[in-house]
Amino acid sequence: MRNPYLLSLLALAVMLILSLAIGSVFIPPAELWRALRGVESSEIFRTILWNIRMPRTVLIALVGAALAGSGAAYQGLFRNPLADPYLIGVASGAGLGAVFAMSIKWPYTTLGLLAVPLAAFIASLLTVYLVYTFAHIGGSVPTTNLILAGVAVSAFATSLTSFLMMRSTGEVRRAIGWLLGGVSLVSWDATLALIPYLAVGMTTLVLNGYALNLLQFGDEQATQMGLNVRRAKFIIIVAASLVTAAAVSFAGIIGFVGLVVPHVIRIWWGVDYRRLIPLSILGGASALLLADVLARIVMSPQELPLGIVTALAGAPFFLWVLRMAKNQGTW
Repeated sequence: MRNPYLLSLLALAVMLILSLAIGSVFIPPAELWRALRGVESSEIFRTILWNIRMPRTVLIALVGAALAGSGAAYQGLFRNPLADPYLIGVASGAGLGAVFAMSIKWPYTTLGLLAVPLAAFIASLLTVYLVYTFAHIGGSVPTTNLILAGVAVSAFATSLTSFLMMRSTGEVRRAIGWLLGGVSLVSWDATLALIPYLAVGMTTLVLNGYALNLLQFGDEQATQMGLNVRRAKFIIIVAASLVTAAAVSFAGIIGFVGLVVPHVIRIWWGVDYRRLIPLSILGGASALLLADVLARIVMSPQELPLGIVTALAGAPFFLWVLRMAKNQGTW
């Protein structure tokens, strides 16, 4: 029987190599191997590899893993195959925070360069907090309330974002670029800053795979099976939102990865969330690396926003997956 983890790791390894080799300057396989080993390699290739390509590749892989892992968790939490990481307002809140930070003339210091992702991160977490607070009724948080509160808060945040962009003069183009998704801070500092949040969040999601399995039977039956439903939902929402907020803050709004990848994994390997979430994490990293490679070469030397590539590829692919899933009766 095929090992899904081995296949996923092999696919990720291939995409990592392609991401490191392909760009405005192509690094031949032999030179790439020498640069990785640090043996008799060109100084130019070493600089490109370790200072530009490697931090970008690792960051893109982490963002893809975060979006797909949180997407799988949200789909299980809401028992809705159309749920994605942005369902309860993370993206809208992050967009508002980022555009607000761009409207301020920050100096070109380390703090100034990190102002946009920091503001996006704080605003997205604040948005999730507001959604959870509004959805909380008595001693429970119904999923329907979460979705409705998310829609309302997202609409409000989007309106404020549009207002700020209308009032802005010189930062509209930058804001649009950020909202379309992509990596603007290509450095080890940005990559390392992302790792702690994703490590905590994704580990929590993986450990709650069994709880997500029980939630598929409904809140009442899950309670009868020994699950503290309120506590489990709270932990999953916090972990998934933390992961999504951290990813969006550094890479902008990238759609369809958190929606399509869990679908594909579910069709291929089943609906057990103990396996679905880790496989989605690996698959999301590979999928976003592939999209990033396409973004570099489609209009080379110009680079497409990553969100455009994932939308152009993800929308028709999702429709195909939807059709296949309906025909096979997997939903």
